[in-house]
Amino acid sequence: MTTIDTTATTPATTRYIKPAKATNAFNEMVLKLTKLGVSVMGSRVLSVRGRKSGELRSVPVNLLKLNGERYLVAPRGVTQWVRNLRAAGEGQLSVGRRTETFTYTELADAEKPEILRAYLKRWKFEVGVFFDGVDAKASDEKLLEIAPGYPIFKIS
Repeated sequence: MTTIDTTATTPATTRYIKPAKATNAFNEMVLKLTKLGVSVMGSRVLSVRGRKSGELRSVPVNLLKLNGERYLVAPRGVTQWVRNLRAAGEGQLSVGRRTETFTYTELADAEKPEILRAYLKRWKFEVGVFFDGVDAKASDEKLLEIAPGYPIFKIS
């Protein structure tokens, strides 16, 4: 079961969906496979310094490649990795022993519809539950409407 923070006073920019226990188990499996060098449909291990602890935190993410650019999308909203990445200003993406340090540009809401559509085309089976019925066939207007709840980072 997915827990969604939907209080009336919570703006979309602080939207967060807490992972269910099954999600945590799936993520742990993908994390282990990716660390071993097996990318699961484009998975990477994202490692970022914790904003409070300073310790390196790792989580599996889906790296979207679109039109020669690379993006990280946060389908569950403003997660811990999003907060840590914003504070750190850089992160690392790994598959097996290959690790790349990166910086990013966070996209404005107006830039998100094309990225959200491509992300949903590729991973709807995995992340569709976090999009409340919105899919890759949604209008640009609908994707723009939901954009504030989905942080997106262009990797440089």
